[in-house]
Amino acid sequence: MMSRDYANRKPRAGAKARAPQRKKAPKRSFPYLAVFVILTLVIGFGYFLWSINGSSDSSVVSEPAQQPKKKTLSTTTVEAPKKVVKKDPNALPPKPQEEWTYLEELENKQVEIDLPETGVVSSGIYQMQCGSFRQESQANEMKARIAFQGAEAQVRRSEGTNGVWYRVVLGPYPNKRDAEHNRHKMQNAGLNGCIIWLWE
Repeated sequence: MMSRDYANRKPRAGAKARAPQRKKAPKRSFPYLAVFVILTLVIGFGYFLWSINGSSDSSVVSEPAQQPKKKTLSTTTVEAPKKVVKKDPNALPPKPQEEWTYLEELENKQVEIDLPETGVVSSGIYQMQCGSFRQESQANEMKARIAFQGAEAQVRRSEGTNGVWYRVVLGPYPNKRDAEHNRHKMQNAGLNGCIIWLWE
C-alpha cells in the first residue's frame, strides 16, 4: 500500500469549501417577572409614603363646633371651641434641672499637702557591700574591677563563727540615693551582687 501525502495535497476542483456553521443564539424572552416585581415594589413604596403623609396632621384633633344656643332673655356667653392637642408618645420629656453641686464645691476646694523641705531624708550613713570572699586575693580582684568603674572600694577583714571573711565595701554614702546610683553603675558593669546597708 502506498503512503499518501495529505499535507501537500491540493483540493479537488469540484469540491466546495465548507463554511463554518454558527450556532444560532437562543431568543431571549422579555423579563416579565422582573418587571412585575419592580413595579410591585415601587407601587408599594408609593402607597406607604402616601399613608404616612397624613398621619402627622392627625395628632391635632379639634372638637366639633357647638351649635349656637337660641337666645333667651338672659345673656349667655359663647365660648370659642378649644383645640385638644394629643400627646405624642414618642415626644421627649422636658429637660430636667441640674442638681449637681460638685462644680461649686471643687471651685472653692483647697488641698493641703505636707512636703518636706529637702525631699526624702535618710536616717543614717549607708555602705554598699559587693562581695564577701574566703581568700583575700579574690577580694582584691573584685576591688580592682570596681576601681575600673570609677568607684573606690575597701577590703575589710572580718572574723566570725564561720571563720575569716574578706568583704568588699564601698562608701560611706550620706544618703541612700547616692548608694543606689553607684549600685546601678555596678550592675551595668556586670556586678549584680551589691547590697546596701546602714554603716556599722
